[in-house]
Amino acid sequence: MKIAASRASGSENYASYQRWLRTVDPDVDVVDLYPCATPDEAVALMKECSGLLLTGGPDVNPARYGQSEKAALCEPPDEHRDALELALIEAATEANMPVLGICRGAQILNVAFGGTLIADIPTVVGTEIEHRQVDGVDSHHAVHAEPGSLIKRICRALDGTINSAHHQSVERLATIFAPSATSPDGVIEAFEWGDAAMGGKPFLLAVQWHPERMEYGNPFSLPIAQHFVSEVAAYSQLFAQ
Repeated sequence: MKIAASRASGSENYASYQRWLRTVDPDVDVVDLYPCATPDEAVALMKECSGLLLTGGPDVNPARYGQSEKAALCEPPDEHRDALELALIEAATEANMPVLGICRGAQILNVAFGGTLIADIPTVVGTEIEHRQVDGVDSHHAVHAEPGSLIKRICRALDGTINSAHHQSVERLATIFAPSATSPDGVIEAFEWGDAAMGGKPFLLAVQWHPERMEYGNPFSLPIAQHFVSEVAAYSQLFAQ
């Protein structure tokens, strides 16, 4: 069973995604699309897979969501990755493919559907909660899932603790989505299809934390991988060529 990943190599952090998924199913083959020379090449390779994993990484170029003036608050953009992921999201949506977005992956999903991002949480929000890494180590903070949300059904928990390694997050959520988990300062930590969009939509979940780097016994970690892999397996049987 093949799962396409927008990037799955280049550091130990990227390698953790495959370990996480293979804990659920040792036969999962994570196909790294980042080395593809063009978005079209990546889309063609993704079509040989049965799910799309949008992984963490550098900031999305603020020009992609109409806020070029925020460039000074952002890391230098990876234009190749921005273009690649936006093309993958469009193609995966057209193919009704299961999609899971993690950290940057959640952010680019929001941008792809018309949302915007907080360019720098400490500057814009001024929260006392640390969302960034400290000395290269993930921070941790509380999270609350919305009753009745997909994330609550998957993780079977309303409240818990998650890791955190980001300085950006959702600002204006795309209208097709609904927030499904937040941190105590109101930062959106997870989102999914909104109620009006649920009918006939494929699996889609976006989380701002890194479940692949958490203790697997945490309810907000391995259950996400388990559910995603089950959705990918179902898609493989029903839709794959």
